Amino acid sequence: MVERKYGSVILWSTRICIFVFEFVKIMIETERIPAEIASEIVASYEAVIGLEVHCQLQTKSKLFTQDLNQFGTEPNTNVGPITLALPGTLPKVNKKAVEYAIRMGLASGCTINQYSIFDRKNYFYPDLPKGYQISQDKHPICLQGGVPITAKGADGVVGDRFIRFHHIHLEEDAGKSVHEGSDVDTFLDYNRAGTPLIEMVSEPDLRSAEETGAFVTEIRRLVRYLGISDGNMEEGSLRADVNVSIRKKGVQTLGTKVEIKNMNSIRNMMKAILFETQRQIETLESGGTLVQETRMFNVENGETYSMRVKETMNDYRYFPDPDLTPLVVSDEWLAEIKATMPALPHELREKFVNQYGIPAYDAAVLTDSREMAEYFESVCAQTNAYKTVSNWLMGPVKSFLNEQDGDIEKFPLTPEKLAELITLSETGVVSHTTAAQKIFPLLLESPGLSAKELAVSNNWVQNSNTNELESLVKEVLEAMPDKVAAYKKGKKGLMGLFVGQVMQKSNGSADPKMVNQLLAKLL
Repeated sequence: MVERKYGSVILWSTRICIFVFEFVKIMIETERIPAEIASEIVASYEAVIGLEVHCQLQTKSKLFTQDLNQFGTEPNTNVGPITLALPGTLPKVNKKAVEYAIRMGLASGCTINQYSIFDRKNYFYPDLPKGYQISQDKHPICLQGGVPITAKGADGVVGDRFIRFHHIHLEEDAGKSVHEGSDVDTFLDYNRAGTPLIEMVSEPDLRSAEETGAFVTEIRRLVRYLGISDGNMEEGSLRADVNVSIRKKGVQTLGTKVEIKNMNSIRNMMKAILFETQRQIETLESGGTLVQETRMFNVENGETYSMRVKETMNDYRYFPDPDLTPLVVSDEWLAEIKATMPALPHELREKFVNQYGIPAYDAAVLTDSREMAEYFESVCAQTNAYKTVSNWLMGPVKSFLNEQDGDIEKFPLTPEKLAELITLSETGVVSHTTAAQKIFPLLLESPGLSAKELAVSNNWVQNSNTNELESLVKEVLEAMPDKVAAYKKGKKGLMGLFVGQVMQKSNGSADPKMVNQLLAKLL
């Protein structure tokens, strides 16, 4: 009866929202309500967004058993007695999963709880073999901390913000219900059951879809830097439950929260937030009441829809798991993990700007992945033309990777090979055009070749002999007296013509920089 009652409320609330929305739309179109008034109503509200980000940890085995933790295998092949919760089986904690959780906590400035407890979270879904999930409730492994982001806020201004975590806890994943191939049957795949997860619970600090997208993007970047997860959202390695509420600007109390479940696409997550914010505003403005509920996002029409009325914490009946002792992290082990932490994205961005002198935009692009950042530093160890290295990586190299649908790990040129090519261009041995358009493609086809040998064997080495070039320049100028006269009368655009003619006479071997200097001198 309760579910039917709530279902009726939601149904009628939705109908009222649709009616009000269509009414306001008609009134705006007929100019009875100015559009600016409608936009003012929307602008008087602010969204309050918090996330529960679930990240599968890339361990070889599951959280409490030696069953393989592997994506893409045949259904129900990575399962054993503990995964299936057969009678008499006992779980044992995966130490590597605990280490990975601590790494994420350290990377986000959390306090590491050196005494934490595993709890049973009770709920009954077909894809949950035990009838409960082993998780952490009152004593999670990481407390507080957060992630810095740069994003457009609700005011439309791009700025830096720090999004706080409430905590990070360890838990096991559930199995997967599969509905493909049948309209009436549900198939169960328990391969995912028991996969180690960290759940990162944020404070309600986010205020826009753009901030939320930037937050999840930064988390994905962090877990990949740390090597604790592949972060592939399309495979479910990283997904989020998004909690959205609205309130009038200036009001401090939180509104009624709606949870949008299982978002595994940043783009769709942002769409869902935009729709849900608008839906909640329309509901309140029409005199309706928001219900705390769980909703799903329909990718086809870009709308959220009600799934169930939200459970409360008491519904889960948390209690400490009697089969697992408290998890104790020693000072020595914590120190070992700290000592092996890699440089983090925000640290590298700062380093690239301060040490290598490249713009902040370049630094952000080059630190998008740990592998690209490491490649950049390896090239910079061979040359001090840091900005040129950045230009090459963001230009020709990135274009090649995009065409190959690959990443820098699959790039055929070693940092030393690319540095050699850059040095040839920077020192004027070959022109930048020759380096980028002629030598670079040949190196990609035959990475074992030398850039300098290619330049010499193909006669691409620039002629920097002043006497020879001066003779060519004089020939060109003497052959075009009318153009020279026009140039001297103010048609400075003719300089390009003169340079082109000299380059043509030299078969492209003349140093353009020196040609320009000689032309300026003789003219």
